[in-house]
Amino acid sequence: MRMNDNQFALIQQNLKTLMSSKGFYSRKLHGLCPDDIRDQADFERLPFTDKGDLREAYPLGLQAVPDEQVVRIHSSSGTTGTPVIIPYTRQDVDDWARLFARCYRTAGITNLDRIQITPGYGLWTAGIGFQAGAELIGAMAIPMGPGNTDKQLRMMQDLRSTVLCATSSYALLLAEEIAKRGLTGSLHLKKGVIGSERWGEKMRKRIADELGVQLYDIYGLTEIYGPGIGMSCDYACGMHYWDDYLYFEIIDPKTGRAAPDGEVGELVITTLRKQGAPLIRYRTHDLTRFLPGDCPCGSPYPRIDTILGRTDDMVKVRGVNIFPGQIDELLSGIDGASSEYQVMVDHLNGRDILTLFVELEPGRAADEMEPLIHRVFREKIGLAAVVKPVGIGDLPRSEKKSTRIYDNRY
Repeated sequence: MRMNDNQFALIQQNLKTLMSSKGFYSRKLHGLCPDDIRDQADFERLPFTDKGDLREAYPLGLQAVPDEQVVRIHSSSGTTGTPVIIPYTRQDVDDWARLFARCYRTAGITNLDRIQITPGYGLWTAGIGFQAGAELIGAMAIPMGPGNTDKQLRMMQDLRSTVLCATSSYALLLAEEIAKRGLTGSLHLKKGVIGSERWGEKMRKRIADELGVQLYDIYGLTEIYGPGIGMSCDYACGMHYWDDYLYFEIIDPKTGRAAPDGEVGELVITTLRKQGAPLIRYRTHDLTRFLPGDCPCGSPYPRIDTILGRTDDMVKVRGVNIFPGQIDELLSGIDGASSEYQVMVDHLNGRDILTLFVELEPGRAADEMEPLIHRVFREKIGLAAVVKPVGIGDLPRSEKKSTRIYDNRY
């Protein structure tokens, strides 16, 4: 993807500002003269920034403005290791709301909608971003946060919510509860804005069918504003991203070199207007690809594919690399298998054992489905699995992100 003149000018200005301060990048890029970055090729020789760099900067080493300009901090949602703290200026907060409003408008959401927000609030960026965007377009925000499913459903009915914002895991949990309680006919939902984790086509169809809504993918990460930096449209052909605020690269995760346009690689993001904690060439570990051509919706903004997985989601079993997305894909092609599964990897008697738990659709016999799933898994993945069919709802549901693969070997 070619860098445009406006993006290059903003990057040059960012580099000059960062190198003139005594912060994180003046140390990381020590010896660099911003005037030496004359074109895209020069820029692509700059070192990457990774999450390890951000953790080493804890607590406020990323801060690039004086204290009096910082109005808020957020932290990544990870539960292990040193947290990552991202400071925000007033402009950062306002820009994020504008980006989120752009997402809502891309999905056809207006000031007549009532938006029920179930992602968490607090240090995590999710809930407050959904709310700020809703308020900016003049919609009614219903700031529920996660959990308390009984109250969620009561508010959904009584307030006549038209838009549900959720992780795919929690959207599925709500959809199953709505179906179980026979509430579908009493709801007014029209659209679902779903983010935070990868989800397959079977899961998408179940949520859409049981809620009776059109679904939209939203993309983001705490280090780069939060959710709201990319959004799918009515045509569901990838996600538009806001290239007037962000510069995207897609690289080969092994070599670090630019991947050819259209090929899957790791997404790398440079912020163009962020003040509190600008990031240069930040490796997201998310796998996607640029989508060529214009979108039928007429949006001028470029597109990436929906997130296909993460480079750090991979597990290696007996020499075979396995990503959750591969399992999503193979199950989507098996009639009778639902979208929900878990993988357990154990080391027993000197050998790695992979066990695949799969929920079956009602009326499907486990003794018929087990050999079918076993055969398809071996053909598609190249590895034999111990297949354990279970009933719908037997695997745990999550109000946040679902864990698909558990590696118990270490």
